[in-house]
Order: sequence, then C-alpha cells, then structure tokens
Amino acid sequence: MINNVVLVGRLTKDPELRYTPSGQGVATFTLAVNRAFKNQAGEREADFIQCVIWRQQAENLANWAKKGALIGVTGRIQTRNYENNQGQRVYVTEIVADSFQMLESRSARGVEGQNAPQQNQGSYSSNSYQAQDTPKAPNLGSNNGPFGTSPIDISDDDLPF
Repeated sequence: MINNVVLVGRLTKDPELRYTPSGQGVATFTLAVNRAFKNQAGEREADFIQCVIWRQQAENLANWAKKGALIGVTGRIQTRNYENNQGQRVYVTEIVADSFQMLESRSARGVEGQNAPQQNQGSYSSNSYQAQDTPKAPNLGSNNGPFGTSPIDISDDDLPF
C-alpha cells in the first residue's frame, strides 16, 4: 500500500512550534496550495491543508520558514480522532510531513533582514548562495543561445501542469 504526499504551497502563518513532555519538537502549519484550474469567474482557488512535522525538521521549519514562504513538503496523509469537551467524536485528517524544502530565497520575497536568523556560513559550500549576495536575473533577451534570440512568452494557462 502506498501513502505518499508531495505538496508545494505557501505558509498561511508562521509555523507553531511546541514540545512534547519528552522534549520532541512538533510544528503545525497550514499550506495554501493553488488548484490547477480556475473557477467560473476566472480566478484560481486554493486548498488550505493542515500539516504537522516532528523533531529536528520541526525546529528547522519554525526557525527558517515564515508566513508566505513557498515550501515543498513530502509526507503522508493521516487520520486521527478524539473526543472533544462536549463528548463528540472529532476526526482530523492532516499531512504528517517527513521533510520540507524552502523553494525561494528570502531576498526573492523581499524580506531580507526582517527578523531572519543568521546563516551559519560554515555549513555552506563556496558555490552556494550567501546571505550578502544579491541574485541577478539572467539577461535572456540579448544572448544568442541555441533556442533563438529571445525567451518564449507562454502564459500559465497554456502549460499542461
């Protein structure tokens, strides 16, 4: 049997980090994931998916990912239930994330320096992104490459995914 989930979306708020009595970190968060199609009004709708992540990954997520961050999550779907204060059985379906990946830099979102944790320079290789470097957009229009002289203009509606 297979129970694998891969999601790409934006955090709706900062992850909420807590600790179990045994000291294990657990973070809960909600991902806004755009649907692949538009509604009758021509607007994209999104699903808001509840997620939970454990241990060191939870601490990393809480330290590095903030509201609006674009992240990728891999994990599994889990359903659990409990009895609330009124004696009713409540069912919860959520994604239990095994790992996450930041999919854009802070500078790409325009939040450079806003309460961001300091990067540990010793853990990055010499060819990786450094916090003080400003990424430059490639000049696609002036270079003669193997595919022509300018980029192809394709709208999102024309893409099959």
